[in-house]
Amino acid sequence: METHSPLAGPFAVGTFSAGDGPAFPGLVAGDRALDLRTVPALGAPDLTTRALLERWDTALPLLRAAAGSAEGTWLPLAELRVHAPVEPRQILQSGANYRTHVIDLAVAHEPADGRPAEQVRAEVAAMMDRRAAEDRPYVFIGLPSSVTGPYDDVVIPSWCAKPDWELELAAVIGRPAFRVPAERALEHVAAYTIANDLTARELVFRRDMPEIGTDWLRAKNAPTFTPLGPYLVPSAFVADPGDLRVTLRLNGEAMQDESTKDMIFDVARLVSHVSQTVELLPGDLVLTGSPAGNGMHWGRLLRPGDVMEGTITGLGVQRNRCVAEPSSREV
Repeated sequence: METHSPLAGPFAVGTFSAGDGPAFPGLVAGDRALDLRTVPALGAPDLTTRALLERWDTALPLLRAAAGSAEGTWLPLAELRVHAPVEPRQILQSGANYRTHVIDLAVAHEPADGRPAEQVRAEVAAMMDRRAAEDRPYVFIGLPSSVTGPYDDVVIPSWCAKPDWELELAAVIGRPAFRVPAERALEHVAAYTIANDLTARELVFRRDMPEIGTDWLRAKNAPTFTPLGPYLVPSAFVADPGDLRVTLRLNGEAMQDESTKDMIFDVARLVSHVSQTVELLPGDLVLTGSPAGNGMHWGRLLRPGDVMEGTITGLGVQRNRCVAEPSSREV
């Protein structure tokens, strides 16, 4: 198992397995993980991280106590497999939410009328200011079946010609949220984690039906296209989700390296906006968009053998190797 970078706060929560054993929720502190099934105040044979999130207000104090207690079974983290930290019911994904990213994309696709790059930048910046003022984030739906672990292989489908990375901060819901105002939205966020929202770029736009627009189903929801984790870091330990560094390295070279300060809509506004339509449930994810530095920007997309390493301040590191889909698999 890969080593983890420093975490915000004294502990985090994840999902693990030992050998061929079943997955279990664990509390991570230093280089050890506490099997939460063995903690009397929390334990149950079928305990999951989502079950903890469903009673987060009462579970968090118990987790704090467990982190400083000798009760329960502590295991060496290096001997455990790390799974995606939670199985979400719903994934809501924000698009075009980083100013620099959107401007870079607009300039890269400069219109045929030959407008200078600075004019395009100014026009796109004005458009984003209008979006922010009108409070209308762009959000679409992802599928839980695309989620994979933070150290698992990412399988590039045989039909995918332009696989790209998109590292993102993910807010994890604790209290159910429905039609909550922005000023109360963060009360419903139990934790934060890292998500890599991979995209088949050639499939984003439906050229056969341009009037309909984007095809997020096929572009983003292949199995393993959403590496998640490694852990859930309680929001109580994240001082400001609007001031975190998002960094993705491809084979050791930094490709994305941006602050969440560049978001157009912060976490509170995104959660509030989504909750006006969708009832967010414990364990659900609200992905906050990806900063500048995607593969399309660099003219370098993913290939089998590539290794992506994603970090966000205080949330650990995920590391995923890209592999080709086995040729025997049906399309």
